[in-house]
Amino acid sequence: MKKVNVVVVGASGAVGQEILNILSERNFPIENLKLCATSRSAGTEIDFQGRKYRVEETTPDSFTGMDIALVAGGKASVEFREAAFARGCIIIDNSSNFRMDPEVPLVVPEVNPEDVKGHKGIIANPNCSTIIMVVALKPIYDAAGIKRVVVSTYQAVSGAGKEGIEELTAQTKAVLEGSEYPPNKFAYPIAFNLIPHIDVFQEMDYTKEEWKMVKETQKILHDSEIKITATTVRVPVYRSHSESINIETKQKLTVEKVKEILSQAPGMIVQDDVQNKNYPMPLFTSGRDEVFVGRIREDNTIEKGLNLWVVGDQIRKGAATNAVQIAELLLQYNCLMEKR
Repeated sequence: MKKVNVVVVGASGAVGQEILNILSERNFPIENLKLCATSRSAGTEIDFQGRKYRVEETTPDSFTGMDIALVAGGKASVEFREAAFARGCIIIDNSSNFRMDPEVPLVVPEVNPEDVKGHKGIIANPNCSTIIMVVALKPIYDAAGIKRVVVSTYQAVSGAGKEGIEELTAQTKAVLEGSEYPPNKFAYPIAFNLIPHIDVFQEMDYTKEEWKMVKETQKILHDSEIKITATTVRVPVYRSHSESINIETKQKLTVEKVKEILSQAPGMIVQDDVQNKNYPMPLFTSGRDEVFVGRIREDNTIEKGLNLWVVGDQIRKGAATNAVQIAELLLQYNCLMEKR
């Protein structure tokens, strides 16, 4: 695999740092690396593979000579899209800015890898909860079709960034000491609590996070006929999102067949031995790139129904790892842009 020039935008943040970890772990073929962020973080030094890099403020010239820009989030993809395109640099965007743009591929490499071939200078990374869900849905979709999905998520505080982690820690300590720590990042105290509200409320009183799971899943699977309804919940867990997924398939699948299908699927680990209390949990999936599935059961209320319990590290597979996998696909399919 040929070496390429890479710029990480938002390199000083949690997702940016994880992107750098994944690039190193997967030995991504980097010729030249550039680290960028906002003016607030400019000047920070970050170690990558034994070498120190100074973080630069992101400007249009940050993309000069670069092949791939891994954008950790925020508005940078909107602000610098034209500058990157003009210089022949492809953006892989972890924000929600372009996910539903019909001209922008929305890619999960285990699900729709060939969609990267249709890029026009930018590829979107899906929402973290969507990524975790569709990795589990795709093998079942291919085997039996899917009519309807009902999903409830149990999302870790790190999905809200460093501030979410700090708030959970401080509030937990305060409760245990009998003092108070008013909520700031979340609408209500998160310590010893669940909050059925992630992002802003939109039509039909569903949140933006819930609509993301609906619309992004349909786009990734290229099937607008799938009926999907979601409830997203913030829970006092540091890392890894969990999802309870109920699926109505078009054709009947036995539990044994589902376990066989999922155990052979890329990026998945079946962990389902209830007799020995062996099932996925966020504590044990954190720091892993695979999506874990267990508690696989037939839905006892309908003929062609299934229940799954799915868990995945939303910072790795739900963000950074998925982005780096997309970059690997660009090299695999020889889809880089010409330098300008």
